[in-house]
Amino acid sequence: MSTKGYVDADGHVRDRDRHYRRYLEEPYNRRLAVSGGPGDTFDRPMFETLGGPEDVTAAIWLSMLDEGGVESTVLYPTTGLTVGFIQEPDFAVAFCRAYNSYLSEEFIKVSPRLQAVALVPLQDPAEAARELRRAVTELHMCGVMLPADGPFLLGSRQLDPLYDEAQRLDAMVAVHGTGSLRGRGLDEYLFHHLLHAHTLSHSGAQMRQMTSIVYDGVLERFPNLRIAFLEAGCTWVPYWMDHMDEEFEFRGQREAPTLTRKPSDYVRSPNVYVACEPEEQLLPQALRIIGEDSVLYASDFPHWDGTYPQSLHELEGREDLTEEQKHRILIDNPKRLYGIA
Repeated sequence: MSTKGYVDADGHVRDRDRHYRRYLEEPYNRRLAVSGGPGDTFDRPMFETLGGPEDVTAAIWLSMLDEGGVESTVLYPTTGLTVGFIQEPDFAVAFCRAYNSYLSEEFIKVSPRLQAVALVPLQDPAEAARELRRAVTELHMCGVMLPADGPFLLGSRQLDPLYDEAQRLDAMVAVHGTGSLRGRGLDEYLFHHLLHAHTLSHSGAQMRQMTSIVYDGVLERFPNLRIAFLEAGCTWVPYWMDHMDEEFEFRGQREAPTLTRKPSDYVRSPNVYVACEPEEQLLPQALRIIGEDSVLYASDFPHWDGTYPQSLHELEGREDLTEEQKHRILIDNPKRLYGIA
């Protein structure tokens, strides 16, 4: 089937215990549990009425790409989104190696239309850099995912070895949430429904990590690093740019002394990307403020809150976007972010 050349900037696999166990090294493959969920008991598929198939193979993904006329997707984990909550550094290393090997063998090697980003163990930054090197040079992955949730602030200088390696390898970095409120001083058990907790989850996680990454100077120290903030929409970003600028005006000289520009200037730089939601009413205004070269489309297939291919058709049909803007969102920008020819 012919495609439109579109690139889906954020699709997912259904990585389960059986997938990890198959690729885990001894003795970790003999653990009672080698993978888990988001750490809450919410029924995300709502009695199996929401979302795509539970078992998503390479063949299913290729079929879905054809259905939407999409050329390629970049795959992210599901269970692996919670990698930041693993407490044992040695197991975190083994867990990430197993996931990356699984994606390489069962998706990347099947078709060049199936790209993927790596998981790395932030619990051990030196090992994270080493695993990123393996994932890019040996497994042909195109970048790395960092969890927005968990006990890590992504602007920490402890992660500089990872950022340095990503910049050296010309590999992109993606910040991605879990859809959970864990690890942010918020207790989802205050809420009785996923509706409430999930509404607060993704954008809050991205705000926290963008604040850390910008104020703590990651984009100053690594000016060639390509970094994306995914699955929270994009219309929160102009608000956050203004908010960071306002706070920086009063306290930045003392508390963010390494910055040489306003926070919004870093976010507006050509190496920072953000995924949009096709229904965002203020998308045209966000494109004007963030920059038309920085916004991406993401399917989120097969997750419960993704509506691909309907979401793609909704974006294609928007009359308040120009055809050039759609071309950038669907083709030019994701190709530049991921280094896809």
